[in-house]
Amino acid sequence: MKTLLWLTAGVGLGLAAYLMMNAPAPQYATGSDDVEDAARSTAAWGRKQKVRGAGGSLLGQMEEGVGELTGNEPLADQGLGDQVAGTAQKAAGKFAEAAGKTLHDLNR
Repeated sequence: MKTLLWLTAGVGLGLAAYLMMNAPAPQYATGSDDVEDAARSTAAWGRKQKVRGAGGSLLGQMEEGVGELTGNEPLADQGLGDQVAGTAQKAAGKFAEAAGKTLHDLNR
């Protein structure tokens, strides 16, 4: 029964990540088209990085947990490294989304 619960949760998270990564970028209709295209692509890239970073961080937490349970220090250390990398990637995504919004706002 637990396996079905975890499988359902994994499929749900995967579907949510897919939908977030492939969601249409906000449509801006003011100012220069080139700047608006840059704003859209920057915001879309940022969304993808946020999702990938969150996934990497989650994977790192799982690796760390498995490493600690099994006494495998290198795996636990790798998990910590993956968490840091995922957090940095998520922060880069947030920054890119903010940059896309700023580009749009400046182009009004």
